[in-house]
Amino acid sequence: MMIKALPVLSLLLLLPVSAFAEEVPTPPTMSEVLASSSPSDWQRLDPDKALVLDLPGGRVIMALAPEFAPEHVANIKALVAERFYDDLVVVRSQDNYVVQWGDPAEDPEDRKPVKKARATLEPEFDRSSSDDLPVTLLEDGDAYAPQVGFAGGFPVAADPESGRMWLTHCYGMVGVGRDVALDSGNGGEMYVVIGHAPRHLDLNVTLVGRVLQGIEVLSTLPRGTGPLGFYEAPEQFVEIASMRLGSEIPQSEWQDLEVLRTDTPTFEALIESRRNRHESWFAAPTGRIGLCNVPLPVREMAD
Repeated sequence: MMIKALPVLSLLLLLPVSAFAEEVPTPPTMSEVLASSSPSDWQRLDPDKALVLDLPGGRVIMALAPEFAPEHVANIKALVAERFYDDLVVVRSQDNYVVQWGDPAEDPEDRKPVKKARATLEPEFDRSSSDDLPVTLLEDGDAYAPQVGFAGGFPVAADPESGRMWLTHCYGMVGVGRDVALDSGNGGEMYVVIGHAPRHLDLNVTLVGRVLQGIEVLSTLPRGTGPLGFYEAPEQFVEIASMRLGSEIPQSEWQDLEVLRTDTPTFEALIESRRNRHESWFAAPTGRIGLCNVPLPVREMAD
C-alpha cells in the first residue's frame, strides 16, 4: 500500500508554533543588572558634596546638587561652617509628605542669627539644559513636565521648548524651605520628602540634593500633631546634634559611598528591569514606569 506524502505546508502546520519562535532571552532583573555592573558604572560620593545630619536616631547622609542650585549649596556650606544647624531642631513631620528642620522661634527677631552666610537668596528653581549634564530620558511620559529623566544622579524634568530643566520632588529629595517671598529661603530651613512624591512643589521650591543613606531616621519620626505636621510643644522637637560636610567627618567614622551613574547603558538596563519586572512573583510586568519609581542605587565601597 502506497502512503501518500503530505504536502510540506501541511507538515509545517502540524508543528507547534514554538518550533518557529525565535528564542528571546528574558531581560535581566534589577539585581542581575547590578551584579553585572562594572566599577565605571559607579561614582564615589565626593565628601565635600555630602551633607551629614546627625540626630538622636542616627545619621542621614545627603548628596548635594551644586549643578542645579550652586548659590544655595554654597550658602548651606557657609551655614555648616558657622555651625548654624547645631542645636536647631526638627520642627515638622507630616505623614506622607515631609520632615522639616530649622529654628522653632516664631518671631524672626528671636531666631538664631546668621553670621557670614547670606540671609536670603534668589530662588534656583531650574537651570538651563546643556550638554555638560546629559539626561537619560524616560519614554513613559509624565503628568507634570514635557520630559523627565535623570541627570547627574538626580531625577529631573525638562522643557525642550524653553531649554530649561529642574530637579523633581521624588522620595528622599532635599529642599530649602521658604516663606511666600521667593527670595526668603537661604538653607537655614530644610526638608526631606518622606511620602508620595509632591510633584506640585516642582519649580516652586529650590531643591538641593537627595538622601543617600539613613532616610529611615527621618521617615520613622513621630508625626507632628499640629497643622501640616508641625510639632506643637517643645518636648516634641527632635534636636539636631550636628550637621557637617562629609569632608569634616573623621575618616574613622566615615563610610565611603558610591552611587550608580545615571548616564550609562547599565542604568538604562536598570530602568528596563523596573519597567518590565520579570521576577517570578510578578504576574503582570506592567510595561511602564513613573519617574519617582525608578530606584537610584547606592552602595558602600569596600575597604
